[in-house]
Amino acid sequence: MFITLATYNIHAGIGVDGHFDPDRIVRVLQEMDASVVALQEVEHHSVDGVDLLDYLADKAGFEAIAGPTLLRQSRDYGNALLTRLPVLALNRIDLSLSGWEPRGAIDATLDWNGQRLQVVATHLGLRPWERREQVQQLLELFETPSADVSLLMGDLNEWFLWGRVLRWLHAHFESTPHCATFPSRWPLFALDRVWVKPRTMLDSMGVHNTPLARIASDHLPLKVTLKTGRHSGQG
Repeated sequence: MFITLATYNIHAGIGVDGHFDPDRIVRVLQEMDASVVALQEVEHHSVDGVDLLDYLADKAGFEAIAGPTLLRQSRDYGNALLTRLPVLALNRIDLSLSGWEPRGAIDATLDWNGQRLQVVATHLGLRPWERREQVQQLLELFETPSADVSLLMGDLNEWFLWGRVLRWLHAHFESTPHCATFPSRWPLFALDRVWVKPRTMLDSMGVHNTPLARIASDHLPLKVTLKTGRHSGQG
């Protein structure tokens, strides 16, 4: 049994050409055909009379879970999770640090053919000390295992390959491939990351680098495929 998940910073639906085009994001989601997608930089826009997140979910065939970190009178902004799996439990985590842009995470437990799949989706701060504080808080979510499989995924904004943040995450989850996702036209930096526990569940990881993805956002999506020996029809 296999399942594909992805993390994707959609840059509020604004492509590298400067145009707001949510249908390009929809088509990238359709290209990937993942069962679960963590989204970052989801900003409220009215598209055909509905919110951008609801529009993406409806067009691409997902249930949407919003995780806004900035609540504004005109436009909310933050994280989201798109899922085709049933939701068993849901928590929204505040990772904000005083004086800086609010940050957060979505902690969702999903039903993957009878297995409990924990997905923590996040977008970390721009400053190294912010990310260190935020990662320590996120790792607490995994201290008492409550799921068969756990994932941490999102835009970590971590540029320092040998910094404490990545060393802590590799120590907890075991290391994962370094896949450059930013900037989308000439990807150099692995800002978007996925960690899986147990590590043996990870079958493959790779960047979704298509002509459409290279223009739809300033980040490329990162996809992972999980595997299990358990027999089931869903994947």
